[in-house]
Amino acid sequence: MERRREDVKITVVMPGFNAARTLERTVSAIPPDWADDLLLVDDSSTDETVEIARRLPVRVVWHPHNVGYGGNQKTCYLDALQHDADVVVMLHPDGQYEPTLIPALVAPILRGDADLVLGSRLAEPGMALAGGMPLYKYVANRFLTTVENAVMGTQLTDLHTGYRAYSREVLLTVPFLRNSLDFAFDSEMLMQAAYFGFRILDVPARSIYTDDASSITFGPATIYGLKTLKVAAALVLHRLHVMRSPLFTR
Repeated sequence: MERRREDVKITVVMPGFNAARTLERTVSAIPPDWADDLLLVDDSSTDETVEIARRLPVRVVWHPHNVGYGGNQKTCYLDALQHDADVVVMLHPDGQYEPTLIPALVAPILRGDADLVLGSRLAEPGMALAGGMPLYKYVANRFLTTVENAVMGTQLTDLHTGYRAYSREVLLTVPFLRNSLDFAFDSEMLMQAAYFGFRILDVPARSIYTDDASSITFGPATIYGLKTLKVAAALVLHRLHVMRSPLFTR
């Protein structure tokens, strides 16, 4: 069912770590008509991220200890739900994704066409590499996305983007508090959403790789890829009732 923009509360959450150099620029580019609430969750940064955030029109939650990218998102979504968000957009505060694309991410949810929308860097041929995506990440992304599509029964172009919009229903249903504390959290969220029958769409989203943009290096990226395949295997085994997983249990 289609919903009017004025009837929906949109919360933009920013999982931050050492984002002092890019935070203000990112926040200033967010379309004000498409963000009713801005939240920064700081994962125990060692720079001035929190101090800068407190001068901006954002709510700030800070972790006294670093818990990782996945752990940061858990705080983001819990806080957004408890502040009555209807749609939650995850935007990295490091400038890698364009905040001006928030309306395009949210629109399919408002129309009732999707429950989860991904900002795809691979939707348009050549866009990811032109934005500076390393070749090894491009190749790994294409391989992992192909495997995940086969497991999930989807036809999406980029299952490893960090630019996402979730409906409230997804976050209330998917047991994300059981997920990993690291980057595998993103893969687990998508496979959980697919398992529970939520509709997932993607829209083109340009990424910009700069020195300020956070990005995992080859070693951690390899571990992340292996963990993604492990989650895919867990989903297959769960569906076959061979090995039940708490990730896919309500």
